[in-house]
Amino acid sequence: MGKNIRVKTWEEFKSLAIENKPSSIVYIIAQSIPSCDFTSLKLLLSIGDTQYIFVDTSRDGKLRRTKIPIRTDKSGTRFLEDDDIKHFLKAQLQREDLRIFPYWTA
Repeated sequence: MGKNIRVKTWEEFKSLAIENKPSSIVYIIAQSIPSCDFTSLKLLLSIGDTQYIFVDTSRDGKLRRTKIPIRTDKSGTRFLEDDDIKHFLKAQLQREDLRIFPYWTA
């Protein structure tokens, strides 16, 4: 059975991804109650039988560590845009061929 390892910094996660050149990364956008105040992003990187997990939370209209912007709709609900996440990861990891998939939870 594989291991799950929480990665505490964006730089560490980025280094793992650059060094190991995964074919894909999965992300989870989480909204908590109230959703207008708390949005977070989890990035999942599988290397062998180990899954590395990086969590970023919101602060001042963007994510704390990655600085990905948090958008607000007409009703005031805050959200992350899929394209912003994909663009950020491809640019930071310098991999246009990287496949990036959302993981939907209910």
